[in-house]
Amino acid sequence: MVSGGEAGIAERRPFPVSWDQFHRDCRALTWRLNEVGPFHAVIAITRGGLVPAAIVARELGLRVIDTICVASYAHDKQGDLQVLKGVSEQTAALGGGTGKGLLIVDDLVDTGKTGRMVRELLPDAHFATVYAKPKGKPLVDTFITEVSQDTWIFFPWDTGLSFQPPLKDGAA
Repeated sequence: MVSGGEAGIAERRPFPVSWDQFHRDCRALTWRLNEVGPFHAVIAITRGGLVPAAIVARELGLRVIDTICVASYAHDKQGDLQVLKGVSEQTAALGGGTGKGLLIVDDLVDTGKTGRMVRELLPDAHFATVYAKPKGKPLVDTFITEVSQDTWIFFPWDTGLSFQPPLKDGAA
């Protein structure tokens, strides 16, 4: 997921994240979560939460991984939320229907729209993200890095290697 909120990509501060950096940040998130658990299952918010949820689940030794599939971005603009798939009945039952003992993982909390919706579905779950912006940060229990609201995060799965002109030549 490329994140930018309501304004377009041209008005945002770029924050490219490499695979190595993202993996380190996910492991750092896991270190913090290890002190909070134990957890019965991990729930990834798709699609951005899939990669960090896999890393966190591996590091915590969790085998039950579920998804809640939410669509809110169309490349560079945030739109209306759509729940495409909810958490399975079996996973919800592990959390007593309220999410207690469940870990929700996403790559980023931006405006908080998705976070609020997930919180309503599983109010007692622990919500963790790798990155947090100020508007969404109050909804998250654990995160690693705070970025400004006008930051545009380029996740490694959204980018490719290409030449970047030097800053002196007008590169952003």
